[in-house]
Amino acid sequence: MNDPRGTGADAERAARRLSDHPWLERLARVGFAASGLVHLLIGWIAAGVALGSGGEADQGGALGALRDAPAGVFLLWGCVVGFAALAVWQALEAAFGGGEVEDRVKAAAKAVLYAALGATTLTFALGGSSDSGETSSDLTARLMEAPLGRVVVGLVGVAVIGVGAYHVYKGVAKTFLEDLRTTGGGKVGRGVVVSGMAGYAAKGLALAIVGGLFVLAAVQADPEESTGMDGALKLLAEQPLGTALLLAVALGLVLYGLYSFARARYADL
Repeated sequence: MNDPRGTGADAERAARRLSDHPWLERLARVGFAASGLVHLLIGWIAAGVALGSGGEADQGGALGALRDAPAGVFLLWGCVVGFAALAVWQALEAAFGGGEVEDRVKAAAKAVLYAALGATTLTFALGGSSDSGETSSDLTARLMEAPLGRVVVGLVGVAVIGVGAYHVYKGVAKTFLEDLRTTGGGKVGRGVVVSGMAGYAAKGLALAIVGGLFVLAAVQADPEESTGMDGALKLLAEQPLGTALLLAVALGLVLYGLYSFARARYADL
């Protein structure tokens, strides 16, 4: 009879070998570069929205713009592979990486995030499309139909605000440097530090606005209030000094994209 403990140990060793495999690491780095490309495009579109040219400043808008670019479909498939590799690597870290429980929970959450990004990108690579605003509104509407649905929607909003606040903290406190390997001189370049600080802060602000819209939807019992990243950035543009604020956020998202390219090289995997 097989020893379950031996089988479990064999599975763990196999998972660790996979997580340390050079090709999985290389493909995971492609995933960070893919994230950088998507954020660059979102920032570019957000700047256009601020200046009155329109566009969808979210993942769907960015992936649609990428598909329309020369060789865009090939780039989309590269992004699919990179996001899938990141999802697998994070899942293995969550299951077998050891360390603190908090770190493993974060890895599990990131695995889900990258898997969702990969699925969305695959949809565009296959010729489909996605609207984050409609998706958010539909999800909110379904949640509100459930018992205590408004409470759940409100809690989702608070959670997203918390994630946004964490991004801002991570940028201001420069804790993102813990995710990177140092160079031979012991430090990453100043450009990486500046782009990471501004990028995390800008992304955190955008997420906090998205979370606030979920809370507003719960308070007003109106699912249409939760409109995703594009709606959040366009709401920001409607505020006093909104054009300047949105341009600042757009620049921050571009810098986050540049930081993600640096992370593709320096990430501690």
